Amino acid sequence: MTRLESVQDGCWVNLTYPSEDELNTVAVTLGVEPTFLRAALDEEETSRIDTEDGQTLIIIDAPSVEKDDAVVYSTLPLGIIVTEKHIITVCLKETSILKDFQDGLVRNADTQKRTQFILYMLLQVAKRFLQYLKQIDKIYNYMERQLYKSQRNKELIQLLDLEKSLVYFNTSLKANEVTLEKILRGRIITLYEEDHDLLEDVLIEVRQAIEMANIYSSIISGMMDAFASVISNNLNVIMKVLTSITILLTIPNIFFSFYGMNVANLPLDHFWWFPLALSVVVILVVGIILKKKDLF
Repeated sequence: MTRLESVQDGCWVNLTYPSEDELNTVAVTLGVEPTFLRAALDEEETSRIDTEDGQTLIIIDAPSVEKDDAVVYSTLPLGIIVTEKHIITVCLKETSILKDFQDGLVRNADTQKRTQFILYMLLQVAKRFLQYLKQIDKIYNYMERQLYKSQRNKELIQLLDLEKSLVYFNTSLKANEVTLEKILRGRIITLYEEDHDLLEDVLIEVRQAIEMANIYSSIISGMMDAFASVISNNLNVIMKVLTSITILLTIPNIFFSFYGMNVANLPLDHFWWFPLALSVVVILVVGIILKKKDLF
């Protein structure tokens, strides 16, 4: 893969967060439909395929990773425009998928074979989904071990972020599957025999990613429910212990209140140690009862 100084027939034009002037220049120079160029710049755009005046627009949801305080996975639209002489990609930000093509890391990627080049790009998107899903699984396993130790809010929030990422992945992958099935019919893009095999490989990868996303999402959802129950149970145990301690501490208060007032004819009221001893005995008896009831 070689960077060109000017646009030539059969080349790949890659636009990353293009300005309005760049969009207009490409639209005029290559005769591309302006709405096709701007379609992928809408973050809410879903995966679809469209054709007009001999030009084909394929919008595919590609995975992305954001690293701020924690690793959060999301998706963004990647637009692939196929004209008679060029392949144009439009994306809101630079992705590792397109960078692999720029650096020549994708074998057999040839811009002269436009259909095959597009299918290799779709295959890389599917493989990147699988790679990020495996990373999510590793992060989840680490978070699970941390929760067994501390059960802090931080780990629960990170699990929630992972669950949200899996929802994004699952939704995008299902939309991608529908788009790929439309391409497989061969009505919009002409497919040769080797292209059919490659596209079926892409569909297998996408369906595997969908299955993995569903499994991981169910596991994380179940784990969060389990830990919520554990935290609630731990709170109940703490409240039970505190209530038992309060009951035990109330016993000496009662006896000392009686013996501290001017109440006549209390037993052994002339011995200062008697209310103390009586309190200790009653505390021990009540403590044994609470222990047998599993309340302490």
